[in-house]
Amino acid sequence: MTYVSHVQPRWSDMDVFGHVNHANVVTLLEEARVPLLFGEGVKAGLTELPKGLVVVELTVRYRKPVIARPGIPVRVEIGLTKLRAASVTLTHQVHTGPEESDPVAVTAELVLAPYDTTKLRPRRLSAPETEFLKRVFADA
Repeated sequence: MTYVSHVQPRWSDMDVFGHVNHANVVTLLEEARVPLLFGEGVKAGLTELPKGLVVVELTVRYRKPVIARPGIPVRVEIGLTKLRAASVTLTHQVHTGPEESDPVAVTAELVLAPYDTTKLRPRRLSAPETEFLKRVFADA
């Protein structure tokens, strides 16, 4: 089950080789997660999740170039593979265009941990945060 986000690569994301630079691809992954974790999370009444969520691990595999084309976003499919007490593992598939049938250009796996910005340490996911993630990915 996946959450789908459409992200518009910027012309400035391109490098001299004519494709989105690898570091900027990681930014596209982040931009795809923001509406889910922060936008939908805030709407669901979560207050702590948007305050602190840190990347613990990120693995990215590049399969095809991602090209910034005006007005044509890329499709990013986000899936939940592990939900633990203090971390969540998400997969990402970035397609070369907005359609599900567009080829997959990038795959990524990401481990995130909630972070207490007051105590400056990782924390456990709250019951509402866990239920939100289960619901979002069950409904997707």
